[in-house]
Amino acid sequence: MIALTVAEIAEIIDAQIVKLDPSMVVTDYPAIDSRKVEEGAFFVALPGERVDGNSYAKEAIENGASFAITTINLEIPSLVVADSAVALTTLATVARERMKSCTFIGITGSHGKTTTKDLLGHILPIMGECTFPDGSFNNEIGVPLTILRCTDTTRFCVVEMGARHLGDITTLCAIAKPQIGVVLVVGSAHLGEFGSREAIARAKGELINSLPANGIAILGEYDPLTPHMGEGSDRKRVTFGEKSTSRVRAADLEFREGLAHFDLVSEYGRAPVALRLLGAHQVANALAAAAVALEVGIPIESVAAALSTAEPRSKWRMELHDVDELLLINDSYNANPESMQAALRTLVLLTQERGGSSWAVLGKMHELGESEREEHLRIGRLASKLGVDHLVAVGTELYLDGLQLDPDAGDEMLTHYFLTQEEALDMLVHVQRGDVLLVKASRAEHLDELAEKLLANWQVGKE
Repeated sequence: MIALTVAEIAEIIDAQIVKLDPSMVVTDYPAIDSRKVEEGAFFVALPGERVDGNSYAKEAIENGASFAITTINLEIPSLVVADSAVALTTLATVARERMKSCTFIGITGSHGKTTTKDLLGHILPIMGECTFPDGSFNNEIGVPLTILRCTDTTRFCVVEMGARHLGDITTLCAIAKPQIGVVLVVGSAHLGEFGSREAIARAKGELINSLPANGIAILGEYDPLTPHMGEGSDRKRVTFGEKSTSRVRAADLEFREGLAHFDLVSEYGRAPVALRLLGAHQVANALAAAAVALEVGIPIESVAAALSTAEPRSKWRMELHDVDELLLINDSYNANPESMQAALRTLVLLTQERGGSSWAVLGKMHELGESEREEHLRIGRLASKLGVDHLVAVGTELYLDGLQLDPDAGDEMLTHYFLTQEEALDMLVHVQRGDVLLVKASRAEHLDELAEKLLANWQVGKE
């Protein structure tokens, strides 16, 4: 955190100082999990649906926290406030306002935010210290926590911004005040909550509308709505994609073992990229990160080299496990129609290279609203069209409901439905060496557990 005294923090958040030296300088960042407090950090006791953070404040102190922000005087080193969540937001807002030499970059989109954030966290340190969150800290708690990880020497801060309702991103922008805004794509994620892609676009477009007049909008050309965000304003607009008209684009794109190779092309020149991130959809994320890096002044050769050395950081996002001639793609962190399509194409591509059978082990995609049945069935049809050998539906029949396969017309895909993961595991003993498995669903389906069991069973069976 930027250096502030306890007295300064207390004034900012209107707190009572308890058992703390007002002149003590605080530079460590806050934590909200008492079990994960690092020595010297301070603990923010947030209210929860089932637990009260105040109940864990003493534990946080015992685990090394220098003090806690609480709403109750617990007679421990603390700052007592009326509302700890408001205090966290207020402290982050003031800290952001004092960070005059740091460039803040906001990222939103229906998918790809976390990977793009991770890529920027790998590229931007070429030019200066970069702060970016671990995982998906993209809400009214995560954004302040990210900002408060910045120090007096931070040059860049990358902030993920998610939205469940119209106005959410506007609220986050009021805290982070990004100078660069990235909108990756408007897709079907949260369609059930927003009702239409146009409404989703309005929500994502709040990031662009919140940029200052000299701000920079980085816009993906992967849907018909995103490229038009910010039209009519004086803000600089930079498009990225695979079209010849994209300001930052991928040329001569090809795939080797599921990894993209292309030339990064922009007004700043041309340089080769060989991604280490699995799947065709990673090209868009790489281009978005490249567009930001180029705009802050990093040479295109350095950007391309950094993209070519970036490794996967976040768990269960196209994780590749190659064990005893079985290839498993664990993409169980999240799912929506667009990311599901990309994952299936990657599955088929890898299977063609290895020569075995392809298994798409799919759970339910959540938050699709009235389009739920249609979107799941569309994925089922796409799996057949792409030539997937086995479609294994776990916990939902939506992929198969209405799916009409005609073997005489070349529809050779075999379909399987299992209510539970245990039933699916029993059938998947038929997987053979050289096969490729994709495990994918929305996070709430917990198919990461199935992926782990599949690998464990395979290893045991080959011993």
